[in-house]
Amino acid sequence: MPVPEPFARSLAEASAPLADRFHATRALMEALVAPLSDADATIQSMEDASPAKWHLAHTTWFWETFLLRDHAAGYRLYDERWPFLFNSYYEGEGARIARFSRGMLSRPSLEEVLAWRAHVTTAMEALLGREELSSLVELGIAHEQQHIELLLTDIKHALFCNPLGPAMWEGAPKPAEERVAAGWHEHPGGIALIGHDGFGFAFDNEGPRHRVLLEPFALSNRLVTNGEWSEFIEDGGYRTSSMWLSDGWAWVQREAITAPLYWRDEEYFTHQGWQARDLNAPVTHISYFEADAFASWAGMRLPTESEWEAIGQLGDPASGNQLDRAEPVLPGGSEGMFGDGWQWTRSAYLPYPRFKPAAGAVGEYNGKFMSGQFVLKGASCATVRGHSRASYRNFFYPHQRWQFTGLRLARDLA
Repeated sequence: MPVPEPFARSLAEASAPLADRFHATRALMEALVAPLSDADATIQSMEDASPAKWHLAHTTWFWETFLLRDHAAGYRLYDERWPFLFNSYYEGEGARIARFSRGMLSRPSLEEVLAWRAHVTTAMEALLGREELSSLVELGIAHEQQHIELLLTDIKHALFCNPLGPAMWEGAPKPAEERVAAGWHEHPGGIALIGHDGFGFAFDNEGPRHRVLLEPFALSNRLVTNGEWSEFIEDGGYRTSSMWLSDGWAWVQREAITAPLYWRDEEYFTHQGWQARDLNAPVTHISYFEADAFASWAGMRLPTESEWEAIGQLGDPASGNQLDRAEPVLPGGSEGMFGDGWQWTRSAYLPYPRFKPAAGAVGEYNGKFMSGQFVLKGASCATVRGHSRASYRNFFYPHQRWQFTGLRLARDLA
């Protein structure tokens, strides 16, 4: 189910009218769930993931809660029982169902959730032209785009857990192009400006812009591939404790990890079911622990987020293999700093100097999660094109790997 024009163009064009980007984002999420049955959209395969139906509903709850409820005269909640079901983690919005219970919500049905979405989308029309609400609408669009990526990664994990290995889309993926020779982006070091520059939308955790001192370094011109990861495995990568952080080695032993998530024999699981593993494609679905161990094996290291951003500022964030429409997604081997897979850095997810969370419930969006996680940069094949930028800070716990997470190597320069 394609995203209708002009909405498809609006996904990648930050300069497109706000209303067009709102409708493009809403249409894309609905097009993505078109292949799913009510049962597909209801299941929850683990606590880290949420049902596709829940993502559809939660993003709709966001618009209803933070815009329509407070800014649309005479608006009444579609169903007063549903905020309890579809609030995620906003303490300021009251009690909510436990995260691990989202898969128990057989009601409302997928059809009912889609009807609610249509109702809210129509009601939002009256607010899209109000300048004083534009920053909140921007936040809502970015929030829904984040959940589009989560929807894709969560349903992939759910289908993977089915012994039948069902496909969301039929057919075989297009093979990745043969990778160019490995090379390096060299940086002389010195003082660099990091963080959002103030032009266009950004999440609060991307600022304030500040100075950092960099030592001379080099960053690989491409992501590590499946073929290179196979060499790591064959060389005993998952059996050699000296390559691993202590917590990572304990995780490998406890969980019996022997390969990236979704690998078996010479295959890997995709939205198109089990497929022959493409050795030229970038490796994804690896944890921070695995990325760090590979870098040690290769005699390199992971970049810091500041190093990545200093190089990433020179690239085009709308380039590379990213999500444009409702179609199969798979890392394809595009060159550049963006696309295919989010890239682990060695930087802890912490506030920048002078960071202050926004007031009210929206201030809970990022700041309260700045503990125990690591920063990833770039974008993935499931990231809505136009959503990311050099200053973007994705973040996950070091053991998590159900997202399209990969790595780009770094090294020090003498």
